[in-house]
Amino acid sequence: MKGFFKPLIIQLSIRSICFEFLIIKLSSGNVDATENTHLLIFSHYICRMKVFHSVDDFTGKNPVLTIGTFDGVHIGHQVILARLKEIAREMNGEVTMLTFHPHPRLVLYPEQKDLLLLTTQNEKIKLLERFGVDNIVFQPFTHAFSRLSYDAFVKQVIVDGIKAKKVVIGYDHHFGHNREGGLKQLLLLSEIYHFEVEEIPEQDIDYAAVSSSRVRKALLAGDVHSANLLLGHDYSITGKVIKGKQLGRSLGFPTANLETEAYKLIPANGVYAVLINLNDIIYKGMMNIGNRPTFDNGVKSVEVNILEFEGDLYGKEITLHIRHFLRSELKFNSPADLISQMNLDKLLTVKLLS
Repeated sequence: MKGFFKPLIIQLSIRSICFEFLIIKLSSGNVDATENTHLLIFSHYICRMKVFHSVDDFTGKNPVLTIGTFDGVHIGHQVILARLKEIAREMNGEVTMLTFHPHPRLVLYPEQKDLLLLTTQNEKIKLLERFGVDNIVFQPFTHAFSRLSYDAFVKQVIVDGIKAKKVVIGYDHHFGHNREGGLKQLLLLSEIYHFEVEEIPEQDIDYAAVSSSRVRKALLAGDVHSANLLLGHDYSITGKVIKGKQLGRSLGFPTANLETEAYKLIPANGVYAVLINLNDIIYKGMMNIGNRPTFDNGVKSVEVNILEFEGDLYGKEITLHIRHFLRSELKFNSPADLISQMNLDKLLTVKLLS
């Protein structure tokens, strides 16, 4: 790595080095989840993305625009982001993403309760920043907004709001009321409003869609290894520490109970080896997801025992990077049996995370 950075420092800004390095690494296809996580941690400190909460507030320059949810920001998305960065570099522009908040399904189909998101809004911001996005626009999604015709959407959002120089979308992307607009309509309108359009190859779009589905399926089965390979980074859960029943403390394994956002996908019940980010300091730990069957079989919870840590965490935000699935949640005959197993879990956690 030193040999790569030294000659470039003279010619490029630190931010450019970040982007160039990530693009080369991602394009090579030789980056595993662990290495990618290290790249993400590195790029977090030198890449800074602007966040806008409406197209009316947007102030980016020469935007190269894409539109979508990019839930999980997985390896399929990363291929698309690398292409966007190439285009932006050629046009002296900025990679800009338009997405919607809240998720359109929550507005249009509030009765449906099966939405499972791989990334919360804040998690998505951090990941997109690390993969070289310059600007992200969270356009408020309302019933009124959903009724915009496709041509009004292009005029008000893409042209007048973002002032896009180029729009990069997939062959199957639709927009406007009842999803009436598509690539064909966008190409026609681009001639009127003088912006360029590039179609994301069908195989890249299909790969991204399949990857999202496979990540969710893997996590719900507790297959963290497969999920992390598809993501290209560790699956993470961010939450605020709240007061629990303090059962872990009575067992000699005090735990921090996490309050997670609604619709955030929580993996299968079980015990996991995790890395914990607390105020940008990384700790090792064991996470338990489940209902505590040995005690009360209560409400499903996410709690983590942070190794070699002492202190008050109540009210603080922590992020758990899930590295390994250790075992399924079990009901033990006694607390003593549970303690014996937790000691074994701790030994395995230290070994796997060393």
